[in-house]
Amino acid sequence: MSITFAQLGVPSFVCDALAERGIHEPFEIQAATIADGLAGRDVCGRAPTGSGKTLAFGVPLVATTAALGNSAPRRPVALVLAPTRELAEQITTELRTSSGSVRIAAVYGGVGYGAQLNALKRGVDILVACPGRLEDLIERRDVDLREVRQVVLDEADRMADMGFMPAVKRLLDQTPSDRQTVLF
Repeated sequence: MSITFAQLGVPSFVCDALAERGIHEPFEIQAATIADGLAGRDVCGRAPTGSGKTLAFGVPLVATTAALGNSAPRRPVALVLAPTRELAEQITTELRTSSGSVRIAAVYGGVGYGAQLNALKRGVDILVACPGRLEDLIERRDVDLREVRQVVLDEADRMADMGFMPAVKRLLDQTPSDRQTVLF
């Protein structure tokens, strides 16, 4: 017998958004990690590309962020770090499909600051970021990580291989020590 997202404790607004996309049952990595993510536990997951990892961390992230209400301008309450702008955009797009009123934006280099700064000024609940651009925005005082309650490192192994770990450590040091940490 298969398990449903609702049985894992996923809120109905997320279950409904997933069902609209034809997603009714969690993949293996999702079934293994969503309940722990929802409970605020630190999670480390590993699965191949195409196995549903983004929803494995995204469903709990959206659900718990929604429960907090909107964040203040420039002060996200959740942070997803990704090694490339393509992955940051992919994560942002995927999270927005089930986000309800949760505000999600991506920041990464190689593009102008305008749209990213406007989103931060309006307020972003979940910030998806590449480490270099995020450090730049922090230095400019356009974003502050002191309110972050959840951090996700997506493709953490790839970030390490690409030499991002010193930047990731500097970023994590700016978040509360009692945050939830999720590695995929």
